[in-house]
Amino acid sequence: MKVFFNNSCSICKAEIDLYKKQNVHDIEWVDITNNKSAELETQKNGKALLRRLHIKEGNDIISGAEAFLLVWKKIPKYKFLYKFFKTPIIFNLFSFFYEIAAFFLYHKNKKQL
Repeated sequence: MKVFFNNSCSICKAEIDLYKKQNVHDIEWVDITNNKSAELETQKNGKALLRRLHIKEGNDIISGAEAFLLVWKKIPKYKFLYKFFKTPIIFNLFSFFYEIAAFFLYHKNKKQL
């Protein structure tokens, strides 16, 4: 699984750094900052990649709150988050609040484009 994230966003970087410390070998971390190969591989432009967390698993590209679920599912220490947030009503609330946070982070970091 490849996780495409914005390493130049201090909030994004801090969170991803926590996950990286878990040394899960099934996860490849890819910084999207000025990364044309990430755009080609995901078939997303820089704006779309900057807007949300993306995962490539097999041939599928998953983004947003659903992508976080997949990350948490792979990391034993954070699997409890996956179990909690995957329940339908909780996931709907999580998705809603994720989109709000992602919107503000995007506007904070869009000068990177």
